[in-house]
Amino acid sequence: MKHKLVIDADPGIVDALALIVAMLDPEIDLLAITGSPGVVSGMQANHNIQTIVSRLDPVKYPRIGSCESQLKPSIPTLRDIATPLLNGETGLGDCPTTAVSLASPHASAKVLVDVVRGNPREVTLLTLGPLTNITLACELHPTFLSELKSLVCLAGSIVKGGDVTASAEGNVYADPESARTIFTSSIHKTLIPLDVASQLVLTFSDMNRLPHDPHSRITEMIDQLLPFALRSARRHLGQEGIELREVAALAAITRPQLFSRKVMAVDVETQGELTRGMTVFDRRGHRNWLGNIDVVHEIDADKVLDYFTGVLWNALENQS
Repeated sequence: MKHKLVIDADPGIVDALALIVAMLDPEIDLLAITGSPGVVSGMQANHNIQTIVSRLDPVKYPRIGSCESQLKPSIPTLRDIATPLLNGETGLGDCPTTAVSLASPHASAKVLVDVVRGNPREVTLLTLGPLTNITLACELHPTFLSELKSLVCLAGSIVKGGDVTASAEGNVYADPESARTIFTSSIHKTLIPLDVASQLVLTFSDMNRLPHDPHSRITEMIDQLLPFALRSARRHLGQEGIELREVAALAAITRPQLFSRKVMAVDVETQGELTRGMTVFDRRGHRNWLGNIDVVHEIDADKVLDYFTGVLWNALENQS
């Protein structure tokens, strides 16, 4: 049975790769993609999602949710940190984006609610950006979370520290209030933290594992995304590869056997001057907090990379 999936994303380059895989994987029924502010602005997220879907031209088009909200102006946005150095001016590297808006745009939160209400307890929601849209969906439909099959969030950090500050991972840092609301809720949810997601790395040499067909729209998009990301990581971070965190989060849904999970207790710091956005886990031997979230703590990175390349190879062969 296919995974009925909705992805909420703020598409930078690796988000785009995860969206491409989700549209190409025959085991996924991608019902919708909703835009979120984060690595890019809300408006740019809309344009990027439209670009990815129209350029890939999948057999089945997912619904698109347009982002209307912005992050609180007092909080530095992820795009101030990660774009344009690592993702390019638009967030998609060398991939040209469309500036055409949808004729009849529907807000991301409304699309989330509509899709879940139409498929009660059948939809897995994967969040690749801040959790702003999820709290907005809960405001529109108070039983939204309980009507999901599962919620999987790429967010937070256990012991690795942060990536946008010393203590905070970007998706939580961007909207810690929303993250706290969702993480401490009573519904079943899974967290893919920075500690695990960052272990999935694609290097320059791994590019040789990817399919190449100069006449394929898949190859064209990959060639406009990945080389830019690899060059930027080398130049600005001194790294010889890029972390495919969003792809890891997607694989946790489609290839759960490649990950190990454990129940943990988490909360989010929303006030600290140095720790705002920090995910705080009670890891004491006799913890006082009740377990409230499944946390992925191990990944078979080699096999997840095989999954990523395999989906692309299979899609290219089926186009022939």
